[in-house]
Amino acid sequence: MNTMDRIDYRRLVDFAAAVYMDGGVPDEDARLLADTLVQADLWGHQSHGVLRLGWYLDRIKNEVMTPVTVPQFEVDAGAVAVINGRDGVGQVLAYRACREAVRRAKKHGIAAVGVHSSNHFGTCMYYTRLGALDGCVMMLTTNGGPAMAPWGGMEKIIGTNPWSVAAPAGKYPPLLVDMANTGVARGKIYLARNKRLPIPLGWALNCNGEPTTDPQEAIDGIILPMAEHKGYAIAVMVDMLSGVLTGSGFLSAVHSPYRTTEKSNCGHLMVAVDIEAFQPLDQFQSRMEDFLEEIKSVPRAPGHDEVFYPGEIEAANDVRHRREGLHLAEDTLTSLKTIAAETGLCDTLPFSA
Repeated sequence: MNTMDRIDYRRLVDFAAAVYMDGGVPDEDARLLADTLVQADLWGHQSHGVLRLGWYLDRIKNEVMTPVTVPQFEVDAGAVAVINGRDGVGQVLAYRACREAVRRAKKHGIAAVGVHSSNHFGTCMYYTRLGALDGCVMMLTTNGGPAMAPWGGMEKIIGTNPWSVAAPAGKYPPLLVDMANTGVARGKIYLARNKRLPIPLGWALNCNGEPTTDPQEAIDGIILPMAEHKGYAIAVMVDMLSGVLTGSGFLSAVHSPYRTTEKSNCGHLMVAVDIEAFQPLDQFQSRMEDFLEEIKSVPRAPGHDEVFYPGEIEAANDVRHRREGLHLAEDTLTSLKTIAAETGLCDTLPFSA
C-alpha cells in the first residue's frame, strides 16, 4: 500500500466485522465491535482503533473472551442494575449497559448499571456519546490491568482506569471527556511502538524505575499517573467504582487486553442522568451552547489558533476522515494483512496488500 493512500472507513468496518464473524461472534455483535474500533480511528485515536483488531481476536481464540455474549442480570432494581458479563465481548456488554442506563434513567430520572466479569471495550466515549444523543448526561468508569504503581511504590497494580462524561450541546457536537488516569493511555505507547517512534520523557519508567523514551521499556515498566499523586488517587476511585462496587476484579486481579491468554475480569459502571428530570431539554441545550461559546471566546494563548472544548477536535477529525479516508501506521497495516491471511479474508482487505 502506498503510504499516501487512504482507507475507506466503511470497507474497514466490513473487514473487521468479517474477521470477528469468522471467529464466531454473531453478525450484529461483530459489526458493533468493528464499529467501535474504526470509530476510534475516525476520531484520531488510533491507539484504540484497528490496531487492536488482533488482540480481541486472540482473546476469543484463547477462550478467555466468549464470542457469543449472554449477559445475566444479577440485580434488577429499577434505577439500579448489575450485569454479570460472563466473560463476553466488552463492547457488547458496554453497549447493553449504556442502553439499560438510558432506559432506566428515562423512567427514574437517574440510573446506574454495573457490569462485572467483562472485557476491554475500546474507547469510553463511544458509549457515553450514545447517552448524550439520547438526551442524557452520561458517565462511565472502567478498570483495567496493572499499568501504574501506587504513588510512592514500585509495583504496578493499578490500571489506567479511564472514565468518561458526555452531554448534548445543542447545535454543537456533544461535549465528550474521555481520559485515562495515567499521563497517557497505554495504547498510545503501543501506537508509538508501531510507528517506531520514541515516547516523550515523563510518560513512563523502565523496570529499574528510570525515565525512558523507549516504548517497549515503557510497556514492560511502569506508566506514570497524570498530575502525579492526583492521577493515582482518581485511578483508585475509578477502580473502586468499576471493580469493588460492581463485584468485578480489582487491582492486580484485572488483566489487560494485551495479555490475550488471561481472562480480563474487568468491570464497568454506567450512570445516566435524564436531563428532562432537571430542566427542559431545549433549555439545557441552549445553556450548553452558551457554556461552550464562552469557553471558546477567551483570548488565545501564543501558539494556539483556536480554543477547543472537549470532544470538538474528535468531531472535526470524524468529518474529515469520513470524507478523505484513514491513514494507518505501517505496522498496523502489516498486522491487518497477517490477520487477513490467517482468516482467509484477503479478498475483503480494504487496501492492496
